Amino acid sequence: DVKNMFKKFRLNIVIRIILFSFFLYLFIELWRNTTLYAATFVIGVAAVFQVLSLINYVEKTNRDLSRFLDAIKYSDFSQNFSIKGLGSKFDELNSIFAEVIKKFQEARSEKEEHFNYLQTIVQHVGIGLITFQKNGDIQLINNAAKRLLNTPHMRNIRALKHFSEELVEKLLKIKAGDKVIVKVNYFDDMLQLAIYGAEFKLKDKMFTLVSIQNIQTELEEQEMESWQKLIRVLTHEIMNSITPITSLAETINDMLNENGENPFEHINDIKYAVSTIQKRSDGLHSFVEKYRSLTRLPRPEFRIFSISELFTHIHQLMEIQLKEKNISFRISIKPDSLELTADASMIEQVLINLLKNAIHALEGKSNPRLDLSAGIDIKGRIIIKVKDNGMGITEEAMEKIFIPFFTTKKEGSGIGLSLSRQIMRLHKGNIYVHSTSDEQTTFTLKF
Repeated sequence: DVKNMFKKFRLNIVIRIILFSFFLYLFIELWRNTTLYAATFVIGVAAVFQVLSLINYVEKTNRDLSRFLDAIKYSDFSQNFSIKGLGSKFDELNSIFAEVIKKFQEARSEKEEHFNYLQTIVQHVGIGLITFQKNGDIQLINNAAKRLLNTPHMRNIRALKHFSEELVEKLLKIKAGDKVIVKVNYFDDMLQLAIYGAEFKLKDKMFTLVSIQNIQTELEEQEMESWQKLIRVLTHEIMNSITPITSLAETINDMLNENGENPFEHINDIKYAVSTIQKRSDGLHSFVEKYRSLTRLPRPEFRIFSISELFTHIHQLMEIQLKEKNISFRISIKPDSLELTADASMIEQVLINLLKNAIHALEGKSNPRLDLSAGIDIKGRIIIKVKDNGMGITEEAMEKIFIPFFTTKKEGSGIGLSLSRQIMRLHKGNIYVHSTSDEQTTFTLKF
């Protein structure tokens, strides 16, 4: 082992020093006490030879050790270490040098294999990936990004100015966790690029990693689906009003155009028909006004406020209604000092709408219970929940409850939940629902 090897090395040095001392002593004695100058000269040469041999022995070992350490320092594992001329005692050192070099070669080979493996994955993934420094110099760009940005070769992000100056500006300013959408018109091709940013540090240098994906097709499909749903709702509501109006108008026209008859004989029928037309027209006007309210939401006025104060105010507003329905109402906030940055009046409007829906769902329940809670999820985001143990929501209705004008209540307008989702999106959040039929329903506001 290495310990024994160095013991032998020390022993070899000691023996050489003893030999040198012995020859030096003989040389001095002969020089003082004898006239055998030839013998004295030979002994002197032997002493000098021992000194030179010792120096060569140590220096050669140091040179090979230095070369070995430099090979490790600069990752040069192509060298061959074979220490000759030092005797069989250094065969173990040769073996250790060779073994260490072999281990480093294996580690480097494994590292290169992992690198090639990751490179293969990165180059074949379907989403565009680009890694670059703050000055825009690109370290990595995969094939998907090259195809999407129509650039086979690129060394700096600024080379994309011919493609889109806005894209270059967004990429150079993007921060970790940012998500931006960039519209690009490129040779009559419309692209909607979704860009996600991340940052990491490597060898004391900061790098930005972005993923780029064209979501134009998905957006068009969702937009078309939304328009189709809206058109179905609008068509249904408008036809419900237009059909009786048309029918009654035809009836009145027939009454007024009957030959030989006095139209005033049918005055009561005409009054009833006109009254019905007026009611249906008012209903249609009300429907259109509600639709307009969905498109005229004001911008939120953000401020920091206590969720505890918000919940207390809502409880005061709903207290009478809750007592009339004999509903058990519980409030939970963790931590008690939890604060939210939002438009307080808008969030209050959303919560009141959810509470009213919950109260309606609790009709007929023997032990109605309603919970209003707030907390922080595992990702550090503030969430507010409205939970009831009412009738629940059917799977069919779950898919439609956020569609404008869809309602399961006889007197409902069908815009409350749609309006709530609009408000949450203005707050960069969303609203979710989870329901079990005949057991419970939970609406979650996530900011």
